[in-house]
Amino acid sequence: MAEPLVSIADLKVHFTVGRTMFSPGTVVRAVDGVSFDVGRGEVLGLVGESGSGKTTLGRSILRLVEPTSGSVRFEGEEVTTLPPSRLKRLRSRMQIIFQDPYASLNPRMSVGQTLSEALELHAIGTRADRAERVGDLLEQVGLPRAVAQRFPHEFSGGQRQRIGIARALAVNPGFIVADEPVSALDVSIQAQIINLLQDLRQELGLSILFIGHDLSVIEFLCDRVVVLYLGRIMETATAADLYANPRHPYTRALLDAAPVPDPRKRRERITLKGDLPSPSAPPSGCVFRTRCPFAIAACAETVPPLETVGARHQVACIRAGELDLTE
Repeated sequence: MAEPLVSIADLKVHFTVGRTMFSPGTVVRAVDGVSFDVGRGEVLGLVGESGSGKTTLGRSILRLVEPTSGSVRFEGEEVTTLPPSRLKRLRSRMQIIFQDPYASLNPRMSVGQTLSEALELHAIGTRADRAERVGDLLEQVGLPRAVAQRFPHEFSGGQRQRIGIARALAVNPGFIVADEPVSALDVSIQAQIINLLQDLRQELGLSILFIGHDLSVIEFLCDRVVVLYLGRIMETATAADLYANPRHPYTRALLDAAPVPDPRKRRERITLKGDLPSPSAPPSGCVFRTRCPFAIAACAETVPPLETVGARHQVACIRAGELDLTE
């Protein structure tokens, strides 16, 4: 089997909040022991409720947030221990698309200046080369070359996100973290951006970690899916298998919360009760047990390991073997 492009092993990101001279503060376990791989040319979906740790996980892979412990390897090289000079070089191969395209663009810089800045930072090409590259990037994301002279406020949300994608592509990365890149856009514009990402993935052979909460988008775009809850993986499988045969109650609940295209179709639903617990005080045992309709006493005592239940399908639930969660 080919070596994965990105390999994450037991990654943890813990923050201490409320520390004072008189108090050690409280540890927030934003990401708590996550392991998975991203293959070359693969789009891996990362789903979960707000507060589940998705964005922190994505940014920690790029070291925009420093991991507390664990391993992140890119093309076999350990990322977490790289000195700044080598990390800068690696960043040309690992990029991010942010959720809010307007907040991520400098309003005082034209589009051309924004895209050129990335090229200059990594010493790519001459000034003439960079100007040509900026035009090529704009066309690649479906914008005319002439918009290079315009500023962010002159564009729509969808156009700004195309510019954000162009900026991520400027330095020819092999891996992109797409942090909910369509959640702030209208539905019709979402479809255009998703189709653009799909085309770019095929054209450039990109590997993408796609963070989102819209399960219909995840199903369309992603090869595999990781389901995250309170900083831990509940289930991971190919997209087709996950949607057809969910094995964890949390996955089933997320699928049940998604709109059903046919209003005449009825099904038994799992409805989540209560709010997501605080990552500073996670439940004992299975962190999902306080909201799980199938929880038993043993769930409070045992942290369920991520066990293989099928080809490329893993689940962290001590009752996975006895529950039928298919429709």
